Amino acid sequence: MRSNKLLIDWLKWPLYFRIVLIVMLIVLLFGQVISLIEPEVFPTVFDGIWWALVTVSTVGFGDYVPKTVAGRFVGMVLILIGAGFVTTYFATLSAAAFQKQHSYLKGDTTYKYGNHIVIIGWNEKTSELIETFQKIKPYKNLVLIDDTLEESPLIENLHFIRGNPTIDRTLVKANIEHADAAIITANQHKNESDADMHSILILLALKGINPDLYTVIELVTGLQLNNAKRAGADEIIKSYQLSSHLMMNSYLAKYGLSSVYSELNPANGNYFKIVPIPEELIGVTFHAASHALLEKELLLIGIKKGDKTKLNPPISQVLHQDDLLILITH
Repeated sequence: MRSNKLLIDWLKWPLYFRIVLIVMLIVLLFGQVISLIEPEVFPTVFDGIWWALVTVSTVGFGDYVPKTVAGRFVGMVLILIGAGFVTTYFATLSAAAFQKQHSYLKGDTTYKYGNHIVIIGWNEKTSELIETFQKIKPYKNLVLIDDTLEESPLIENLHFIRGNPTIDRTLVKANIEHADAAIITANQHKNESDADMHSILILLALKGINPDLYTVIELVTGLQLNNAKRAGADEIIKSYQLSSHLMMNSYLAKYGLSSVYSELNPANGNYFKIVPIPEELIGVTFHAASHALLEKELLLIGIKKGDKTKLNPPISQVLHQDDLLILITH
């Protein structure tokens, strides 16, 4: 039982480590033996070890050569045994490197770092979102979870996990417990109702593992709005409303309003920001606050209080301590 335990413990070690250890033992053993057999050619054990290492690596400098029959016989045995292990070692390293690369491309490699953004679902919105992140936060690592892609999109700072995002095993691979935030995009392969229900299920899975995770979820209908709130969504993107509102505004304004929307892309340098009201602006009017913030290149466009948001309020409206300011900044 004791020998069996030792064998099992030995086999638990990584294969490449076991091969390296065997090669080292062979080099040390044959280096000692050859220095004993031919002390004139190999005056020190180190000289013997050097010869053994050069021999098994098939380099063969020729600075040390056995002269006697016994010494050459030892050299033959060393070549037959040692060179085989060295070849196996390099073959193992190559296979391990190939397997790791293949695993990464197929989305099977676990993400081991933290403070990353997890994006769920691959579509045109995701592609645009990743491109925007790379422009405004190039240092931020992104993890994409999708079960439709066969291979990683191979985008810089993007780690791909292939799998069902409602399953814990997939989320653990994405290291969701140490993520900074998660963005759930609507599944384009499902109808609108099923897509929203699937997004809610993903949200529940995320919050189940990391209740403090900041989550943004996209809904394509209003049917699951309350369920998204109950599931703990921090931000709900109602794409069905956004699209219709943008279309109506474009019709009413005309003259190419869509170009204005593109300027609000954070990648172009402009983005929304919601901040607590500075102490010096408490009690002043919206008009006065707008001028004060404009001096700092901040454009005040509205006020948020609790769940209520007011864009372009009356200029005489007084700002209070619990107000949040909606700004466009760059």
